[in-house]
Amino acid sequence: MNPKDLTVIEHIEELRKRLFIVAVFFVLAMAGAFFVAKPLVKYLQMTGAKYNIELHAFDVVTPLAIYIQVVFIIAFILSSPVLMYQLWSFISPGLREVERKATLSYIPYSFLLFLAGLSFSYFLLFPYVIKFMMNLSNDLEIKQTIGIHQYFTFLFKLTIPFGFLFQLPIVVLFFSRIGILSPELLIRIRKYSYFGLFVCAAIIAPPELASHLMVSVPLFILYEISIMISRIGYKKYLKSEEIRLKEEQEAEQKRQIEEALEQQRRQIEELNQQ
Repeated sequence: MNPKDLTVIEHIEELRKRLFIVAVFFVLAMAGAFFVAKPLVKYLQMTGAKYNIELHAFDVVTPLAIYIQVVFIIAFILSSPVLMYQLWSFISPGLREVERKATLSYIPYSFLLFLAGLSFSYFLLFPYVIKFMMNLSNDLEIKQTIGIHQYFTFLFKLTIPFGFLFQLPIVVLFFSRIGILSPELLIRIRKYSYFGLFVCAAIIAPPELASHLMVSVPLFILYEISIMISRIGYKKYLKSEEIRLKEEQEAEQKRQIEEALEQQRRQIEELNQQ
């Protein structure tokens, strides 16, 4: 059966199967993450240790909660390519063949961009923010007692959103490739997009100008890169549309010729019968 001809119930069943596959891979990733989480938790504390930050647990379950939280995050990252592939498989029947091949190739780039966003925020932004906060505390002669839960919550709040924000070029390329977005539209709405990105930066970054700029500027650069990528994707869309229209015209001409020949054949048969 053609996937485009599936009923609503069949689409729901198809979605259920794909979500089940994602869940299975997520559980397997969690099993592997249990072996990685312990050294990773120790490693993630190193940035704080550089600035003489002592982390404290204020109740007995906090270390376990942090450990489980890290396991879930690792499992999500490891299973995200499977999630993206299953999502692509679900929507791909609605795409043309050339669009299916193009969008499938985006999955590894999307995963790499997610890792790039995490790396940027952890290795560049997070140390700067920690250093600024500790220097401010010292200047104000405030001795901080930092809980490990607050430390990791702040770390994840600052880093994980960047993994998703770094998906912007891929999202723009995808929608440009299928003709929904164009570089002209992105340029036209640039100031509104900048405002939206600025608001996102305000939510992610601490309330301090330098940190805000460190978050905002990379997002603005990503948007400009997305415009350049959109030109490539939209150009390919126009080319594929040109080919599609040409094929449709050729098919229509062929149909008209066949109809004319069929009509001529019938007329000849009618004359022979007379």
